[in-house]
Amino acid sequence: MQIKKEQRNIFQITLTGYELATLISSARWIAEGAKGELTSEATNNLKQLLNNYDNATKMLHSQSPS
Repeated sequence: MQIKKEQRNIFQITLTGYELATLISSARWIAEGAKGELTSEATNNLKQLLNNYDNATKMLHSQSPS
């Protein structure tokens, strides 16, 4: 995952197909009422996606002028 700041409130995010699929399937599950529990694989995928996001935002902030 890569995040670039294009303008003040506009960002460009580059995701792998796997990351995009994780986001979309999670959003769909929530939008459809989030009944039941996520599988352990789905939970692990989301945790990895969030970790990738956290790392990408740290990189973004380290590149921004103070």
